[in-house]
Formats: sequence, structure tokens, C-alpha cells
Amino acid sequence: MPLAAMAIEITLPGARSLKDKRAVVRALKDRLRAHFNVSVAEMDHQAAWQRATVGVAAIGPDREYLAALMARAAAAAAALAGQEFELGGVEILE
Repeated sequence: MPLAAMAIEITLPGARSLKDKRAVVRALKDRLRAHFNVSVAEMDHQAAWQRATVGVAAIGPDREYLAALMARAAAAAAALAGQEFELGGVEILE
């Protein structure tokens, strides 16, 4: 059963505190979990106000399904974040 993982790095120029950042990151994590049934966690830059790295992972029946799922999740994250957004590569492991 293949496993897919990707990293999403977000720049939050409007964040003035960790509370501002957490609101954006929490909304992103909740939306991805609810709509795509993936595992999501903040991975890096926990103490930085204006940066966040979020990891997304999923297990699925085949590589094509996972590639499409990650593409849809990345598109939703880009629309939701509404900030500067950088997608790390999607890795699919057998």
C-alpha cells in the first residue's frame, strides 16, 4: 500500500503574533483533514510568527489516487492560505 507525503511552506506577512499564525495554520489543518481525509501536522517554524511548514500524509490504494489526492489538497491549501505559498515535492513511497 503506497504512502504519499508533502510539505507546504507558508509565509504569513500579516501575522503580528503567534496567535495570528496559529489561527491560519489551524484553519488550514482542519480544512485539509475534513475534506481530504489526510494526516496534517505543523512541522517546522513553530516559534516564528510569519512562517509555517505543514506536512500532509496519506495512505491509499495506488499511486495515481495518491498523486491526485495530493494535487487536490495542495490546490485547496493554496486557495485557503491566501498567503505566499510554496509546495515541497510530493513523495510517494511503496
